[in-house]
Amino acid sequence: MLETERLVLRRYTEADIAELVPLIGAREVAATTLRIPHPYTEQNARDFILATQQPNLEGRGVRLRSNSILIGGVGLNVEPDERRAELGYWIGVPYWGHGYATEAARAMLRHGFDELQLNRIFASHFGNNPASQRVLVKLGMRHEGCQRQHIRKWGEFLDLHLYGILRHEWEAGAYNA
Repeated sequence: MLETERLVLRRYTEADIAELVPLIGAREVAATTLRIPHPYTEQNARDFILATQQPNLEGRGVRLRSNSILIGGVGLNVEPDERRAELGYWIGVPYWGHGYATEAARAMLRHGFDELQLNRIFASHFGNNPASQRVLVKLGMRHEGCQRQHIRKWGEFLDLHLYGILRHEWEAGAYNA
């Protein structure tokens, strides 16, 4: 379990399904992510929770410390031989705009660099998702390029922007406090 000032990040369990499905199942959430389907079913949630139990996945539910309500998720897909991981995150629509994605992702970066001893963490966002871009910039990640019309989401080709941060950049930055 990881904790921040306002959040608790813990591994998902079957008990999370009732909260998870309506929150992650919102069309607005699926529209901003690579791997969340819509509509989102209870079976999708079971498969997702099972996937997060794999050794190289550091998937965590994001809960408010104040009342333990599930508000989103964050994770690292770790490639141990390369000492790198892909960061992913989502926040339920009612909780957008409060800095929770940045706070949860920062905790996951700290975990990746300090505990997992990673050298590089990267993430991507759709070109039409400026909120996710702001999160990655706040984390100190650098824009590494744009894969033009790389993803087809709901019949539309979307640009995919890649960001990354290296261990020495994280250690040197004030954003990791």
